[in-house]
Amino acid sequence: MKILQVTNKVPFPTNDGGAIACMNLTSGFALLGHKVTILAMNTKKHHTDLSEIPESVKDWADFRLVSVPAQISAFPALLNLFFSGKPYNAVRFVSKAFARELKMILRSNDFDIIQLEGLYVCPYISLIRQYSKAKIVYRAHNIEHEIWERTALLSSGLKYLYLKILAKRIKKFEENFINQYDLLVPITERDGIILDNLGNKRPSHVSPTGIDTTVLIPHSKNLEHPSLFHIGSLEWSPNQEGLIWFIEKCWPKIRHIFPELKFYIAGRKAPDWLVRRFNVPNIIFLGEVPDAYQFMNSKSIMVVPLFSGSGMRIKIIEGMALGKPIVSTPIGTEGIATQSGTNILIAENEKEFVAGIEQLIADKELFVNISKNAIEYIQNKFDNLALAGALTDFYKKHIE
Repeated sequence: MKILQVTNKVPFPTNDGGAIACMNLTSGFALLGHKVTILAMNTKKHHTDLSEIPESVKDWADFRLVSVPAQISAFPALLNLFFSGKPYNAVRFVSKAFARELKMILRSNDFDIIQLEGLYVCPYISLIRQYSKAKIVYRAHNIEHEIWERTALLSSGLKYLYLKILAKRIKKFEENFINQYDLLVPITERDGIILDNLGNKRPSHVSPTGIDTTVLIPHSKNLEHPSLFHIGSLEWSPNQEGLIWFIEKCWPKIRHIFPELKFYIAGRKAPDWLVRRFNVPNIIFLGEVPDAYQFMNSKSIMVVPLFSGSGMRIKIIEGMALGKPIVSTPIGTEGIATQSGTNILIAENEKEFVAGIEQLIADKELFVNISKNAIEYIQNKFDNLALAGALTDFYKKHIE
């Protein structure tokens, strides 16, 4: 098959969940013998020079990058708030230059599948219809309006009011594209149910982000035990909110029980105000680490305190693949059929978070069992090549 993946940011380097979700599937398609083209917006926030992409990655796909600023600016956001009914998040990705490049690619290629990576490239569906007979796939990385509804609930004052308006607009925007595509590929079963409830009638296939188990290899050679760690994008507000909550509510109680315990935080693009919040005894902020998997293998217990967000948390999948006992919230493990006490610990409040961490440190058998069960679960359910194969089988059934 000839597959075009359309995305609103360059999916390399793979240092966030969206990029990982896109590129893992690209590699799966390529390894299965399909010809892949990636058309990506090269934004100022996620700018990548084509020369920075390794040749081994370029072997998977033909990368076409289009400069689209998509900047977040206060004045345009204010104008949008008062004079537009569309969400500011979405209008930033409407680009004439991107539309021209897309049109040119469609005119010179006969694709079988055009896979839209996320909500913000759905405005190009009508253009695709004009210039291609390919099946259009909406790959829903998450339920976008849900992220902002949940973020609003954690806010107050003017920020709360703005986020409520934004969430409402995004929901309407999301609903407008229901059934405009030919096929729906939600990243979790839960997201598929929500989209069906919003009105989806198109054939769908749940396809989680897969893991390459030849790369994610667990080892304990340099393991610091006990230790706590968190890794993730620190410019993402759900991670910021969760970490602040954990540091303020849980960390003092944990340090009272384990005075020597260290909590390591790694992640990219942490704003200065957040770095200042990490200035707490026994918290070690490392910034963006050169090798995320090496870092994760060197620490013992992963904490993922998430109270907003949507879709699937890739870092939890990666942590489990590396055999990390994880303590997270119900929202953190949404879309992943984990079992608390078997392959993860799920905590709903600060008392349960503290108790879970205390258990994992004090009970070696529990620590080892959760580690082993996590690895087995990921290997059985999230093999990248198997997931890519199942998705392409679904596509073949619907290509005329």
